[in-house]
Amino acid sequence: MSEEDTESVSLPYGDRLVSAKVAVGRCLGTLDVRAIEGLAEPERAIREALIDPIGLERSIFEVVQPGEQVVILVSDSFRQTRADLMLPVLIDGLVSAGASESDLSILFSTGTHRGPTEDEQREILGEDVYARMRGRIHVHDARDADNHVFVGTTGRGTPVEINRRVHEADRVIVTGSVVLHYFGGFGGGRKSVVPGVASARTISHNHAMNLHATEDRLDPKVRIGMLAGNPVAEDMLEATRLTHADCIVNTVLNRDGEIAGVFAGELEAAHEAACAFARGLFEVPIQERADIVIAASPTTKNFVQTHKALFNAFQAVAPNGRVVLLAPCREGLGEEQFTQWLKLGDRAEIIAALRRRSEINGQTALSTREKAPRTVMVTELSDEDVALLGARRAESLQEAVDAVFGDLVRAGIDAPGYYLMPTAAYTVPGLEREGVNDTY
Repeated sequence: MSEEDTESVSLPYGDRLVSAKVAVGRCLGTLDVRAIEGLAEPERAIREALIDPIGLERSIFEVVQPGEQVVILVSDSFRQTRADLMLPVLIDGLVSAGASESDLSILFSTGTHRGPTEDEQREILGEDVYARMRGRIHVHDARDADNHVFVGTTGRGTPVEINRRVHEADRVIVTGSVVLHYFGGFGGGRKSVVPGVASARTISHNHAMNLHATEDRLDPKVRIGMLAGNPVAEDMLEATRLTHADCIVNTVLNRDGEIAGVFAGELEAAHEAACAFARGLFEVPIQERADIVIAASPTTKNFVQTHKALFNAFQAVAPNGRVVLLAPCREGLGEEQFTQWLKLGDRAEIIAALRRRSEINGQTALSTREKAPRTVMVTELSDEDVALLGARRAESLQEAVDAVFGDLVRAGIDAPGYYLMPTAAYTVPGLEREGVNDTY
């Protein structure tokens, strides 16, 4: 590759940019979250959304009565929502309407993730709310059987066990943020309740619907950006409706982490409005799949979260193509259960184990095993961890680029086409064929 036949590309890695020389002439473009300004007055927009809710006749400020116990669900440290801007408006509005601040509490909606540390709680909530709510801040634990209430069974057979604080509260307000999600369709909305404050047993049964009922593969109906017809998403909604969510407040953030849109109201109606807005922001149409996708996930803390970036990159890569994934993963692989699933071996072994006992980390391990063999990672993960994923490791972006271009040139592709994805955990490529988004 001569100097005349190269161009420099830069992508984020942690808090810095890294660069490499890649072949010119076949760059198919940069796939990124659509650039949009943050709201000029986000607190005002939050207040207006709460006062005029979507799908509800009365605002939450009119619904909550003095003396009622109110639980506010807040996302954990793995999801940015700008709760630090939402919560002061919400809490001040409730108190102004007659609620006692001592009757309000916060519950971190963690699903099966680890709970946020004290420092993370302070950062998520903001200093003021953290201080005001001290002593009334709780963290959901999906594995604490004594702290769940059985509320019924969904039509698809999911036994629904919900955090006792949520189910027994007089009012439940669900906050969160909407992005496209690789099997739940979209984040936010129902997902903040199930899996957010559900038991591990409930989460496991729901997420088992990732697998095809009769074939040893992932169910194609379980699709990113799809709610209707997606069995996982539909089951989540039915499970959530077995408990109660009086109001949701969902943000959609721009690429700079600023609030670009805020949607409050009824569980399904407000969420669908947020999803429509998020689709226009995060979904990027492509005309063809590339031989190579160079993707960055600079801020995801571990590989389990980084898997979203790997999944998205594979929506834009050709069947025999390669992915370069830049992801520090400074907290390692993530859940210990994920490591145990990977240690089962190839995808056939994982599928067989999932048939016996479904678990979210098993589905993530299966998806990883399907994609990692065509992936070269630049990461702080150990050599052993990268090998366990089934990927190859490179010490630099340049080494990774040289490796994947070399693979394809040896396969007879002289000028591989490539995409760049600087925010791959949030950017969702969709192949357009006659106006139909063919994301898989």
